Amino acid sequence: MSTSPRSSNAGSPAGAGSPAGAGSPAGAGSPAEDPVAEAKARAAVWAADLVEAHMVVGLGTGSTAIIAVRRIAERLGNGTLSDIVAIPSSRVTAAEAASLGIALASLEEHPVIDLTIDGADEVDPSLNLIKGGGGALLREKIVAQASRREVIVVDAAKCSPQLGTRFYLPVEVVDFGWRPEADFLESLGGPATLRRRSDGTALRTDQGNWILDWSHGVVDDPEALEARLLGRAGVVEVGLFCGLTSDLVIGTPTGIEHRTS
Repeated sequence: MSTSPRSSNAGSPAGAGSPAGAGSPAGAGSPAEDPVAEAKARAAVWAADLVEAHMVVGLGTGSTAIIAVRRIAERLGNGTLSDIVAIPSSRVTAAEAASLGIALASLEEHPVIDLTIDGADEVDPSLNLIKGGGGALLREKIVAQASRREVIVVDAAKCSPQLGTRFYLPVEVVDFGWRPEADFLESLGGPATLRRRSDGTALRTDQGNWILDWSHGVVDDPEALEARLLGRAGVVEVGLFCGLTSDLVIGTPTGIEHRTS
């Protein structure tokens, strides 16, 4: 894995500035008040400037991905980017991209994606990830596995010595069997909580499944745990993304750090 610190100004492939309408994530305050949000926004813009003409682009889900979507739209509008199609990983991202005039496509039409930009909830030194805080882990993993290049954008606080240090593990399950799967997870250590909406009803993913948020603690062997959980009939997908990240772009108070696998 190589690591190259980049200046937030000189390091951008296309001289990126601030994305139009893409400040800090909703509820995070303005970038001037939140240096972490500002750093992450700069990193997302940097990543969006990796997109080139004629690419099939995967669009992640969450506040970081939305900043990248807006930057891509800005570049299409000012003529520094042209002739791309995008494959969104969620209905929310699809709606945002379509509203900004980005042409959308499907994996049926384009089964291979040139470059995907997404965020993560936690990253380990091997660039393995925990994802799923936004509820789109299944589609995000499908898009990631179809991508030649998976670019993950985070702020420095998302980097951990081991997965599970800072974030719970989302597990997408079939609603019919959610209780036995929750019991199985808890038998391995740590509570598994059904994710709910503000009105108390279970949150459904875009694929109609439910999510268990499992506070397992530190994950010593992400690949082995992923395989074990996917052996359960009621488990649809696990928020462990192992060996899928090609580029990690970290927004820091002093600039951009770019790591590659």
